[in-house]
Amino acid sequence: MGPLKGVRILELAGIGPGPFAAMVLADLGAEVIRIDRRSGVGGGSRRDVLNRGRRSIALDLKKPEAVAAVLRLAERSDALIEGFRPGVTERLGLGPEVVAECNPRLVYGRMTGWGQTGPLSQAAGHDINYIALSGALGAIARQGEAPLPPLNLVGDFGGGGMFLALGVVAGVLEARSSGKGQVVDVAMTEGSAILMAMLYSMHAGGMWSLEPGTNLLDSGAHFYDTYRCSDGEYIALGSIEPQFYAELREKAGLSGAEFDAQMDREAWPELKVKLAEVIARKSRDEWCELMEGSDVCFAPVLNMAEAPKHPHNVARGSFIEVEGAVQPAPAPRFSRTECDAPAPSAIIGEHTDEVLGEFGFGADEIEALREAEAI
Repeated sequence: MGPLKGVRILELAGIGPGPFAAMVLADLGAEVIRIDRRSGVGGGSRRDVLNRGRRSIALDLKKPEAVAAVLRLAERSDALIEGFRPGVTERLGLGPEVVAECNPRLVYGRMTGWGQTGPLSQAAGHDINYIALSGALGAIARQGEAPLPPLNLVGDFGGGGMFLALGVVAGVLEARSSGKGQVVDVAMTEGSAILMAMLYSMHAGGMWSLEPGTNLLDSGAHFYDTYRCSDGEYIALGSIEPQFYAELREKAGLSGAEFDAQMDREAWPELKVKLAEVIARKSRDEWCELMEGSDVCFAPVLNMAEAPKHPHNVARGSFIEVEGAVQPAPAPRFSRTECDAPAPSAIIGEHTDEVLGEFGFGADEIEALREAEAI
């Protein structure tokens, strides 16, 4: 099941955002075959969330026999995805031009931090570097404090893996009408920049200051921030609209006239201090009792052990357990082509013979590949 049922994708195994993109595609029903390194055979964990939902074959891509095997798989696939530095797959003999000769309809998804071209394309980097260059990291800070790395959500996963999955789906859709594949060049710097589109728009319109921590959405406003409760836990408030702000005032007892001018930026620092004092008088559970489910725009700040147990997440099945590992369920939801529960992560090389057999390799060919130490 899933809307991508019938789509077959080869994944040249990597780390982080590459497996994430493959996971998303597999969650949505695509058949994703992970091509792992032969040296890792027998490794991996059933609880590796990023590798869930797909089979694994193990090849030594330094062997010409293994490269030839991948090209045979590509003949009957819709897409191939990789996340190496520019030029790596070309040196392996698996670059886009070679693969296109085997299957002109195949979509070749490439994801890097800086992109396939440009003066930084060959430089090493991580999420924090890519989002620094896009302007995203510089905007994530409280006033007077250093930028705060937002885990690796903005570059690796939001700006990288998710855009790779989207690009592959778009490419496959187009190829089915044109009969031609193409290369999808995903750069995490550009992906994270696109995630900043609204903020760039606000800045262009004079509605966003370049000084972090002084704006509507970056902890500058007293009504859009997190606050510490009496028990040391935190709550999150997002009472932007006037009617939601009015409800916040009513439920928190903010009756003072100083809270009337909600959008007076000069008053925000003082109001933040006063609101923090109010929130600190009650525990997180007490604020949940008062505000949760209301139009305050409120939520408790939960950790990863608490989130799966929250009644709303439980009611929607937002988290599942696979092989004893609690993890996010596939998203989004589809009314007709419902996604299956994902299979646990494969052990490296677990499906080598099975997959090759399905692609037309005879038993003698598989044995020859094994004798050549290609699989």
